[in-house]
Amino acid sequence: MRDPREPGGPPEIAVTGIGLVTPAGIGAAASWEGVCRGRSAAARDPRLADLPVDIACAVPGFSPAEHVGRRSALMHDRHVQLAIPAAREAVADAALDPATWDGARVGVVIGNGSGGYSSATRQHERLLAEGPRAVSALVIPLIVPNMVAGHLAMEFGATGPNLVTATACASGATAIGTAMRLLQRGDCDVVLTGGTEAPVTPLLVAGFAQMGALSRRVADPAAASRPFDAARDGFVIGEGSAVLVLERAADARARGARTRARLAGYGASADAHHMTAPDPEGTQVSRTVRAALAEAGAEPADVAHVNAHGTSTPLNDAVEARVVRGLFGGDAAVTSAKGVVGHTLGAAGAIEAVLTVLAIERGTVPPTANHDRPDPDLGIDVVAGAPRRRAIEVAVSHSFGFGGQNAVLVFTGA
Repeated sequence: MRDPREPGGPPEIAVTGIGLVTPAGIGAAASWEGVCRGRSAAARDPRLADLPVDIACAVPGFSPAEHVGRRSALMHDRHVQLAIPAAREAVADAALDPATWDGARVGVVIGNGSGGYSSATRQHERLLAEGPRAVSALVIPLIVPNMVAGHLAMEFGATGPNLVTATACASGATAIGTAMRLLQRGDCDVVLTGGTEAPVTPLLVAGFAQMGALSRRVADPAAASRPFDAARDGFVIGEGSAVLVLERAADARARGARTRARLAGYGASADAHHMTAPDPEGTQVSRTVRAALAEAGAEPADVAHVNAHGTSTPLNDAVEARVVRGLFGGDAAVTSAKGVVGHTLGAAGAIEAVLTVLAIERGTVPPTANHDRPDPDLGIDVVAGAPRRRAIEVAVSHSFGFGGQNAVLVFTGA
């Protein structure tokens, strides 16, 4: 691995703060502990009553009034509610004070795949039952996806570039890569970035079920999400949020900030193959991983850990395993957090990015829940049963979305 800090090259990017709100727990520490326990958060969900698939991974004990504020129920869709405490945690973790920063130099880039579906559902029910005058005057800002970045800007006085990325299940990783580019170009000094999603709604879940994408293990929810397992049959829908604070490493050092890890490489591509299915050859994914590693000054042999997209669907896991096997052989320790937290769609890449940072920092790869019977056709080293201690200098996090959109992040030790 070469040192990417060459004169005239792009600046190093530091991760100085992290925040998580996931089905494994509220807060980064609780989420990490929950993922390392390796027990699925999936359960029957009353929001999905009467659907053929009524299981989901929900954030436990989340209270908008407690975790966001008393007026949140009037102003925010659930995907925004989940993002705000994650962002607050990340900013505090970075030891930054929004009261003293130059807001014009602070950007917000958040990934989101579906916007305010829960609010749209409620307001549509009101329209049908009570007529147009019953619809909230805030219905548009409740449902449009850009508002999560807008609300975070208002929360923190961040008046720099402000946007939401929508690349389906790659949205969170795309946001982080976009934030990296803003810092490298000098457009911002600090970027709050990550992803959020609240997709546990009847319409979305019914749609995924109709596609055959969801696990049908409704009688045993805790065993339903099983990435890379021979008996995998689909994913479990989840909700959650993750936010990272990114800065140029030189700026972080100048203010005496702790660097938790470096975001060293980013790659993006499109399969240009199918609306929902990945290219079975994984050609563009492999190219994207190589591009991200090249930016990081790393080779495939340097990668100790892969935080996989790992959806628990038969096709995705097979294609991803093919890519991992082709690039890294059996040398990289692979895990998928979706066994615990389910598939959080636009938030997934951001949640997994934070978990990758923690894996590097703690020298530990969390286990993949429900990986009981390895698929002999996959040929990769999936961590299962218990966390694995391992020194990690270079780690890769994969994210793939419908439409064939791919995003790959490379993190290295601080």
